[in-house]
Amino acid sequence: MTIVFYVIAAITVAGALAAMLLKNTVHCALALTVAFAGLAIQFLELDAQFAGFAQILVYIGAVAILVVFAILLTRGSETPKEGVFSKTWLAGLAIAAMVFAVLSWAVLNSTSSLPGDSPKPTVSVLEIGNALMGRYVLPLEIVAVLLTSALIGAVIVAKHEKGSAK
Repeated sequence: MTIVFYVIAAITVAGALAAMLLKNTVHCALALTVAFAGLAIQFLELDAQFAGFAQILVYIGAVAILVVFAILLTRGSETPKEGVFSKTWLAGLAIAAMVFAVLSWAVLNSTSSLPGDSPKPTVSVLEIGNALMGRYVLPLEIVAVLLTSALIGAVIVAKHEKGSAK
């Protein structure tokens, strides 16, 4: 493992911990975006181009931005009254440590069952892109319309709630 792996892993874990421990929801969403970006870079470093680019497009480009917009449209960027960290940060840290321990145990016990020489995938990102723009263009467009209508619905609901609160 190279030093680049460890640096990116540290940034990813720091982003995930910040998303869990910070009190301001906008800061949590932005820290989650950092964690998503770290995962995407790890995928790209491991030569999983499709998974890395999908992580960038779907999670960073759509989910994280949608979460930030939803937070800003519904609750605003309220400044916390007392402290930066949540009151339940210790419980969150304990749960994160337990999840990390279970995942570490699963990874360490599963390495003996992996085959030593696995064949390299023959499908490239170009072929997947051609399939999405050719054979699967209709499902792709349906998902785009569904996500767009969900975003418009969220904006309408948030706008309606803000108007009735006054």
